[in-house]
Amino acid sequence: MRQYDIERYLNVRNAGGADLGPDGRLSFLLDTTGTGQVWSVREPESWPEQHTFFEESVSFVDSSPERSEAVFGMDEGGNERAQLYRLDYESGDITDLTDMPEAKHRWGGWDSTGDRFAFASNRRDEAVFDVYVQGRDETGDDAELVYEGDGWLSVAGWSPSDDRLIVHEAHSSFDHDVYTLDISTGDLTHHTPHEGDVRYSGPEWGPDGEGVYLVTDRDTDTLRLERLDLATGEFDVVADGGEWNVDGVAIDEDSRRLVYSRNVDGYTELTAGELVAPDRIDEFPAPDLPDGVAGGVSFGPEGERFAVTATGSTHNANVYVVDATTGEAERWTRASTAGIPADTFVERELVHYPTFDVDERRSSASETSSRTGREIPAFFSVPETEPPESGYPVVVDIHGGPESQRRPSFASVTQYLLNNGYAVFEPNVRGSSGYGKVYSGLDDVENRMDSVKDIREGVGWLHDHPEVDPDRVVAMGGSYGGFMVLASLTEYPDLWAAGVDIVGIANFVTFLENTGDWRRSLREAEYGSLAEDREFLESVSPINNIDRIEAPLFVLHGENDPRVPVGEAEQIVEEARAQGVPVRKLIFDDEGHGFAKLDNRIEAYRGIVDFLAEHV
Repeated sequence: MRQYDIERYLNVRNAGGADLGPDGRLSFLLDTTGTGQVWSVREPESWPEQHTFFEESVSFVDSSPERSEAVFGMDEGGNERAQLYRLDYESGDITDLTDMPEAKHRWGGWDSTGDRFAFASNRRDEAVFDVYVQGRDETGDDAELVYEGDGWLSVAGWSPSDDRLIVHEAHSSFDHDVYTLDISTGDLTHHTPHEGDVRYSGPEWGPDGEGVYLVTDRDTDTLRLERLDLATGEFDVVADGGEWNVDGVAIDEDSRRLVYSRNVDGYTELTAGELVAPDRIDEFPAPDLPDGVAGGVSFGPEGERFAVTATGSTHNANVYVVDATTGEAERWTRASTAGIPADTFVERELVHYPTFDVDERRSSASETSSRTGREIPAFFSVPETEPPESGYPVVVDIHGGPESQRRPSFASVTQYLLNNGYAVFEPNVRGSSGYGKVYSGLDDVENRMDSVKDIREGVGWLHDHPEVDPDRVVAMGGSYGGFMVLASLTEYPDLWAAGVDIVGIANFVTFLENTGDWRRSLREAEYGSLAEDREFLESVSPINNIDRIEAPLFVLHGENDPRVPVGEAEQIVEEARAQGVPVRKLIFDDEGHGFAKLDNRIEAYRGIVDFLAEHV
């Protein structure tokens, strides 16, 4: 099989973030220039038109409901302090709507006429978010502060009558509240009082403005689609995902059509239909999309069709437009595979491996409990070439979050590794989302290291495969996954040939002390608080166990990282070197929490490739 350089794989393009405008224009984000920019087409797979030309990545685009214009978001150097801009499609003019680079701005949507928009921002106080409404011609200080918040607020859309906003508050990743805000009076009404942790995610206005549709686990382990009656406060179940989460819902108010998704062991199942009653859907034929992961639904005029981004292990992300009633899907974008034949891409295999503890579940119907050996879901991929006599080297690629989930979407680095003789193992250890709130909470605070044990058991599972070389196993991960790499190397040093830590946490105490003010309370809910759990946080911080590390280490970070400050990289490198560990360090001064710019990605992953070639 022909082998391709890492730079070629990093030039595989992705199209997503689609938005269908009122005139049928499909806007989307495409990274042809090296960063995601706004492009558009009017016909399937026609030549796209580029509208933005920045070195920084655009984060979203949302077309006006009435005019030939859109709002898009962009930060600077990965600092996540997003600003909002208005793009005029006809003239090409771009207007800075917010012009406050020290503050974060979280888009909340257009009103029905496109005369106003809403957003949440921490302008007033870096640690909290307020709600603002702004006219499309206004800029900067012209925005009207309509509600002063005291937490992590976001705006989820305007009511059909344009007099109210849905306001969403996150207390932690798994504890939310939903409110409605009367714009004229500033009165905020709380609709989801509850005890304990309950998710109320992805709220959408119902067609009549009398109810809100959202996904919640208020009475279940997994998320299901429910309707909240705003007048009575009562909930009705609209769609139950069973043992799997309903991920989210998109609703077209005029046609009463909707699309919701289920996350089935990582794979997306989309359902389209029409609300024939507030809590009843008449389903249409399932959208004809390739297997993998799909999302980001945007309805077009009259709700006749919707755009959605779809990707899979063997196909890079592209935008499809689906006929809502027939399910027929047509690809509208053709993101390049950089000349690499698509038939060389390798499909992941979904596996489940046993771990160290028992999964105990109680049936609410019978009140009887069952005890079984817990299994961890994972994706395992092997090259299509014959393994060497000693077996393939394996990269254990650990996702971040920790409440994230590795899903079967296209990953150019994974495909490079497979093309160049590495097997890849991607575990969804306890704490991952997608498998219910009990599973997601199994690594909280004092159970933090149980997820690291899951990695140990996964490596043991790999050792049982004759095609795997047990002496050439690598730990690689980013963000929280970077912590998992460092913890795996310090807790189980004999398992690893090398480690790659990308924007990872080395010390939970310094991480929490230095992360963005707006994030601290959310992260303390997951990891433990500085006030009450400092001793525990110190005990599980890899920096305090660095004397146990044996494997060579490569540490990569962004200087502007607002989530995991670059000091985490600096201290782990210093301490590891003091122990005589072979360490490489690469810091990018124009990146944040990850690497957005193509040149930087090439430098980073070429460095990783060279590091693996040297040590593995």
